[in-house]
Amino acid sequence: MASRKAFASAIAGAAVAALLLTSCSGAPTDDGGSGLDGEVKGEVNFITWRTDLIQDGTFDKYAEEFTAKYPDASVKFEGITDYEGEMRTRLSTTNFGDVLGIPNSVLPDQLADFFEPLGQTADLAADYRFLAPKSFEGVQYGIALGGNANGVLYNKDVYEQAGVTEFPKTEEEWLAAAAKIKATGSIPLYTNYKDGWPLSQWSGNLGAVTGDPDAVNKIAEEDSPWTEGGELYVIDSLIYETVAAGLTEDDPLTTNWEQSKVDLATGKIATMVLGSWAISQMQAAASDNGIDPGVVGYAALPSTASDGKQYAIVGGDYNLGINKHSEVKAAAKAWIDFLIEDSGFTDTQGMVSPLLSKDLPDNLAGFADAGVELLELNAAPAGKEALFNNIADTAQIDIWGQIYRQKLVDIARGAADGDKDSYFAELNQRWADARGQVS
Repeated sequence: MASRKAFASAIAGAAVAALLLTSCSGAPTDDGGSGLDGEVKGEVNFITWRTDLIQDGTFDKYAEEFTAKYPDASVKFEGITDYEGEMRTRLSTTNFGDVLGIPNSVLPDQLADFFEPLGQTADLAADYRFLAPKSFEGVQYGIALGGNANGVLYNKDVYEQAGVTEFPKTEEEWLAAAAKIKATGSIPLYTNYKDGWPLSQWSGNLGAVTGDPDAVNKIAEEDSPWTEGGELYVIDSLIYETVAAGLTEDDPLTTNWEQSKVDLATGKIATMVLGSWAISQMQAAASDNGIDPGVVGYAALPSTASDGKQYAIVGGDYNLGINKHSEVKAAAKAWIDFLIEDSGFTDTQGMVSPLLSKDLPDNLAGFADAGVELLELNAAPAGKEALFNNIADTAQIDIWGQIYRQKLVDIARGAADGDKDSYFAELNQRWADARGQVS
């Protein structure tokens, strides 16, 4: 699904993004609409990263149902493949739709410059998950369309053929299993280096290494997060050592996201690190090729916390927000409510509903069977909501992007100078310097 590029670019090019967004923070803040509680009428322009759901007619079906419920309202769709890149430019104007996924380049202290308040976070917390990322000073500006767990997609048949009976729980076990898998002719780990954005998915596991819901907040208070035992060290070491051992694709410059879905389903690829949103796509690829979709497994990152447990982070995908300049705010809010409460979107996509009243999807049952505990990260302390991203921006380390990890892969495969120790030392120095500047 090409639209997943959008989720990936998060902080890539963040220094430029910050300049763009700062430049429009002084834009007019007058309310051009009738308010969220007004009459539900008018045409809602929904800008979405889910281009696949436009192409297959899913969103058109939802729009018909929405208009049946609200006869004076309708929805039109605008799908963007390079969502983050294009929306950074669109946000410098007032022309960025009525409802949209809030781009990752919008920092918490900038939310009010672009988006309509949806209510007090404390009040909404009684009904919704995943509120923290788009809350600032107690005000909520976005609600997740759905949520994902984070972990590793794998082909069960490949693991069985390789004689690996239990999914690895440590880097050592992972590398040993990958060597056995390589002997079967399957690619142990596929990085999707060329498309790039899949490398950002590894950061979704921050917090799983230590089982600490404050892990990201603590990294913002550390000078050397790439130190052995730390969240970023463990995640990036796993990538480095796997590549260095020759246990990934032969030529990362020719990877192909769409083909990789088929290749994992058919066993040419053993594993990919992606959010649980990808499970249904891999299962569909299996079905399209006459293979039982049950071949697709999902496991926690091969890391075990000091308490002996494994954890998986669960969090929201894009949050839906309302353009503060929209002239159909009541209809926009009704569309968000419809998607979350009435459309059945999370059920069909195998995602975690943002509604606390709904159960977890069946595709995460494997976590429960393996004793993996799901963990939602805590919000940043008041006044520090933008601290982590500001440090990353200043250090020019795109934690939520792909650029620094592409360099990590290049070093590991011998295509760039250095080694793991030297690169981690460089990252630590840049992070420490940036912390000093931001402080």
